[in-house]
Amino acid sequence: MTMTEHTGEMDVLLSSTALRKIEQELERLKTVDRKRVAERIREAKSFGDFSENSEYEDAKNEQSFIEGRIDELTAVLKLAAVIDETGIPVDHVGVGSVVRVRDLETLDEWEYRVVGSYEANPAEDSISNESPVGQALLGCRVGDVVQVSVPAGVARYEVVDIHR
Repeated sequence: MTMTEHTGEMDVLLSSTALRKIEQELERLKTVDRKRVAERIREAKSFGDFSENSEYEDAKNEQSFIEGRIDELTAVLKLAAVIDETGIPVDHVGVGSVVRVRDLETLDEWEYRVVGSYEANPAEDSISNESPVGQALLGCRVGDVVQVSVPAGVARYEVVDIHR
């Protein structure tokens, strides 16, 4: 696996697309959302007594959420290791690979992108390299069969295709 920037054990593996999304969200939070919530707080203060001021309480809660998210994204960016997409392997499964697998019991096939844990989204067929299936697939080649413990028992998957 080829990466830019960091290569430490605590790195957060990201595609360049995910990195851009995080940077854009952070910029929006800092420049748009912070100002908007600060205005909400100023407006809510004008309503008087804070002890019974639900607008003020809501605005302060939103501000807390925004600041927490800014802290989280800033920490992720400090630890980010961007996957060099030209270095994503196609002869074996690595982080960034798209892998098609066949369930040997049902013969159903699925295609997954193996990504870092921060970027994983099973609903979009992006699985973490740290998940049981992701771990089992890492290093596999077309034709390899892996066994993975799943809630229903043990699943057996054959690697059918690997690409970027």
